[in-house]
Amino acid sequence: MNRFKVGAMIFCFALVALVFPPGAKSDEWNKKTIVTFSAPVEIPGVGAQVLPAGTYVFKLLDSQSNRNIVQIFNERQDHVFSTILAIPNYRLKTTNKTVMTFRERSSGQPEAIRAWFYPGMQWGQEFVYPKARAIELAKMTNLPVLAMPTELATNLTEPAKSADEPPVIALKQASVEAVTPTGEVVAMTEVVEPPPVETAAVQPEKTLPKTASLLPLFGLMGLLSLAAGAVLSLIPKPLA
Repeated sequence: MNRFKVGAMIFCFALVALVFPPGAKSDEWNKKTIVTFSAPVEIPGVGAQVLPAGTYVFKLLDSQSNRNIVQIFNERQDHVFSTILAIPNYRLKTTNKTVMTFRERSSGQPEAIRAWFYPGMQWGQEFVYPKARAIELAKMTNLPVLAMPTELATNLTEPAKSADEPPVIALKQASVEAVTPTGEVVAMTEVVEPPPVETAAVQPEKTLPKTASLLPLFGLMGLLSLAAGAVLSLIPKPLA
């Protein structure tokens, strides 16, 4: 193996170390969760949309603001049952398992899904129902329910590839409110738990200890220097 190949290999390994940091997880960004329901479950959508008992895949399409977008797929992930607007909800205690919460219903009726918490996360997704259905659910449970304009409810049959598609943009821009059984609008904190307010204590100024070593950076610089030297050594010298 000549010096050029050695130098090229060193340079490529250095780039890989920069682009792919250790410990990165490739599938956590969309919070993909496979859930099996043993009984029918109602989800937000056009009308009272009910999923039969079975296995489904929940994915987070967009979470760049206080308006999150969740899509529910079939097990093969080639069909979308609903594209749902959700508001971030906070819980004090995390678990290492997926948590789905439901709204209590009378006997014989499917439970309506309320929130989805991904394992290890304090922030979850509190689902928003079309206003007409939200008022009906509030009457059944005697509790406030998050609501959005009914006309914005949508059931996409194909997966949305990005958060820039028109139906998704409309959901992200939708107004959200909490409604009571009588249709009265109340504070959203009646439904969504805000994070606790942390009060920072005033501490005397002091020098912070070093938390990381610069040795890995120096090592990487050395590798790049070796690679550059190997490449330069291959350039023919001009004739005198």
